[in-house]
Amino acid sequence: MEFLAPEWHRQLPSTSTVLLERLRQGEVLPSGFVLAAHEQTEGRGRHGRRWLSGPDRDLTFSVLLRPATDLPQLLSLPMAVSLALAAAVAGRGVQARTKWPNDVLVGGRKLAGVLTERDGERVVVGIGLNVNASAEDLAEVGQPATSLCLETGRQHGVELILAEILLQLARWTRLWEDQGFAGLRSAWMGHCVGVGAPVTIRDGAIWRRGLLLGFGRHGELLLGGVGTEPQPIWSGEIETWD
Repeated sequence: MEFLAPEWHRQLPSTSTVLLERLRQGEVLPSGFVLAAHEQTEGRGRHGRRWLSGPDRDLTFSVLLRPATDLPQLLSLPMAVSLALAAAVAGRGVQARTKWPNDVLVGGRKLAGVLTERDGERVVVGIGLNVNASAEDLAEVGQPATSLCLETGRQHGVELILAEILLQLARWTRLWEDQGFAGLRSAWMGHCVGVGAPVTIRDGAIWRRGLLLGFGRHGELLLGGVGTEPQPIWSGEIETWD
């Protein structure tokens, strides 16, 4: 997968919302199209959460994909994107972990998140990365969070970081398209928090607890208990891990 030069905007409500609207209005955009904003006023995360983004404080962008894959394989696309983000920030001296299915953490604090939305054969992947946010900025988030600036002690240019991420994204999405989760498994197992430990999974109003035994063929989480068969978890997110 190759990505085009980003189309930058000073301000957008949500890069994913705008990109989906353009597609639904009939605009023809190629796979690999990238829409980015210096400021996002109505960013969205999973489960209706907001992604707060100030001018050049954070990196917010969305990419368009038309993957020739079946529906189960799409489950692991956010995992490929999370690994790409972890690889990109490693180039700036930040060692990040991933959290199933779509978060990037440093020291248990959220650095980046991924939201995938399917529209027919098209998939829009929205990505938010905390770049220059201060501790005071992140206090508004409502969950433990960090930024590249806090981790490295210096400011970073969002346009340059996006270029670095797109290089890694091309590598990891190509591997994912060719091999599915099988091509990600080794790297994912080395990065994901909670593997082998008791975890709590939330899926809407449903909560489950058990051992994170690993991941199935398509990246589904395998949750185990004493004397029980592993239970595949296809949706939700890890809330706690020991």
